Amino acid sequence: MMIDKQQFEVRGLNYTVRSAAVQDAEELSALRLQIDGETENLDREKGEAFIDVQGFERLIQSDTANPRNLFLVAEAKGRLVGFSRCEGSDLRRFSHKVEFGVCVLQAFWGYDIGKNLLWTSVAWADASGIKKMTLNVLETNDKAIKLYQRFGFETEGILKNDKILADGKYYNTVVMGRFHE
Repeated sequence: MMIDKQQFEVRGLNYTVRSAAVQDAEELSALRLQIDGETENLDREKGEAFIDVQGFERLIQSDTANPRNLFLVAEAKGRLVGFSRCEGSDLRRFSHKVEFGVCVLQAFWGYDIGKNLLWTSVAWADASGIKKMTLNVLETNDKAIKLYQRFGFETEGILKNDKILADGKYYNTVVMGRFHE
């Protein structure tokens, strides 16, 4: 699915949230790799589950053609600085929901980029008749959990000892959902 481009200005940074385009594939491949190395809040370590340029091209084409999927990018200072995806299912029993994920370059944290990717995704989901959005978040990512709660997400469950991080300790994953009547 495609959306109209949105412009934002936060703390002096101008940026755009728009649908991903095939031309973004090369930059997205490098961006994802960089972000995975900057934080332990995501599922992957740097280099794991690598998606090459052709993989991103296929993903963007598929998401653009699928009315239940939305692939967004955030662009600032002439480059991509973050992205998000909503992925739906072709199974009828799950056709009412999508799963949301987001990531932003660490140098661009604090400019509401993740918040505006989420806001745009929630608005799209509500306008598209999608009833439920789900996501997973690391238990120690308090800032993200509070943001999701402000958008109406509630904790639906805890996956105990779900991830092992660089410190060798196990951490829980918080499963959150937002239901739109």
